[in-house]
Amino acid sequence: MIDNRVPVERAILFGAPDPSISDELVHEHMEELRRLTDTAGGEVVSVVQQRVRSPTPSLYIGKGKAEELASAVELLKADLVIFDEELSPVQGANLEKVLGVRVMDRAELILDIFATRARSKEAKLQVELAQLEYLLPRLRRMWTHLSRIRGGIGLRGPGETQLETDRRLIRRRIADLRDKLRGVAAARATQRKSREGRFRAALVGYTNAGKSSLLAALSGADLFVEDRLFATLDSATRAVDLGGGQEALVTDTVGFIRKLPHHLVASFRSTLEEARESDVLLVVMDAAHPDREEHLAVVREVLRDLDLLDRPQALVFNQVDRLTPEELSALRTRVRAFEPYPSIFVSAVSPGGVDPLVSFLLAGALSRFERVEVEVPAADGRTMAAVYRDGEVLNQISRDGHVLLEARLPRALLGRLEKTEGVTVRPAVVSLAGVADEEAGAGG
Repeated sequence: MIDNRVPVERAILFGAPDPSISDELVHEHMEELRRLTDTAGGEVVSVVQQRVRSPTPSLYIGKGKAEELASAVELLKADLVIFDEELSPVQGANLEKVLGVRVMDRAELILDIFATRARSKEAKLQVELAQLEYLLPRLRRMWTHLSRIRGGIGLRGPGETQLETDRRLIRRRIADLRDKLRGVAAARATQRKSREGRFRAALVGYTNAGKSSLLAALSGADLFVEDRLFATLDSATRAVDLGGGQEALVTDTVGFIRKLPHHLVASFRSTLEEARESDVLLVVMDAAHPDREEHLAVVREVLRDLDLLDRPQALVFNQVDRLTPEELSALRTRVRAFEPYPSIFVSAVSPGGVDPLVSFLLAGALSRFERVEVEVPAADGRTMAAVYRDGEVLNQISRDGHVLLEARLPRALLGRLEKTEGVTVRPAVVSLAGVADEEAGAGG
């Protein structure tokens, strides 16, 4: 029987951190690179590190270290070497000559993971665009890969036939992908317009912080959840019942990570427009992760690149069930001292663990309503229906061919009512319940 499975590739990971970075942070970076390699389907056979103050233009590392790395490749029978730092096309090509195996950097590895994880047509278009823009200046080296390897890590997504074309055809494909994504962005804009008037929140955060499990706990929806980096790429929007007749639309977005390839950020802009249009960004963090503050800094850097940093935000510390009471108390104290945004502490797995977030969303949804008095002609059934459908009617009395409604209404509806002929909108100063009681007494 023929085994058609792609063989697991043996990878050596190489870290070249700046001397100023602490040993603990370097360890975390390399551990994250290990998890990325595992997600891509590779087997890590060794981890090598060297502090590099000034990368060399030709190899990034020194020639002696490159030769030492080549010996390790031969001894361990490695198939590829993955650098935690971004390599220039020249550095990548020269390293491959010295090492005799494929070399890829962190950005290329992340792009490959996105290629294997993309499910929707939109995500596949976005990943293909990012990969082709990354590969275009490295095309000559990739042709060498394709002459001797079929389908390994870093060679998935666009497909081998696409990579065998010349630069002119790849540029044409890039232009075609951009046109298609513009069409997708237009369709998304139409979809968002249909949601106007509804309270919307977007979950953003570091990959594997628990955004998908949090959305599943909030909505009760059956969502794909896996303890792996970039388990899901496609954004998902679910309705969340907040109680009191209120509802929120909550969107889970693609996770962020340190050194996220800029081609990828640019490609996923249309997906992340969901965050731009939301009423609040829920920045989700793993409360128990030792590097949560660095993760928060990475998230804010990406939000800044996307011009989203000025959006209303709240910090959502997930997985507090993994903290001791003392650790949780210390975290609350630290957050209150240093963070200007509201902080919410939740657990997606504990009973009632997401109640604080539901309460926060409910307060946000109610804050968009104004308590007003609306006078509507009794014959105007359409306006009456809109008030009852989109608002909360507190009291109603009929008088002189008109209906007086005391209601809490969203500002978008108020704007429409103020332009409706025959309808009068004014602030609710006195409750209509009192007016109705007075009229009933006068009638008696």
